[in-house]
Amino acid sequence: MKANVGGLDRILRIVVGTALITMVFVGPMTPWGWLGVVPLATGLISFCPLYPLIGLNTCGNREEV
Repeated sequence: MKANVGGLDRILRIVVGTALITMVFVGPMTPWGWLGVVPLATGLISFCPLYPLIGLNTCGNREEV
């Protein structure tokens, strides 16, 4: 797995993921907040499995094909 999630994208994913998970305990307390695990995990590991499928790379290390 080569990193494909860059700086700002990574920070936003971690913040949004944490906010969604926090809503499970503090806010409306619905199980939908657990969807925040996805952006949190992809932000922490700097890899999004959807990005290669759509040809997107927000990381600075772009490879020429």
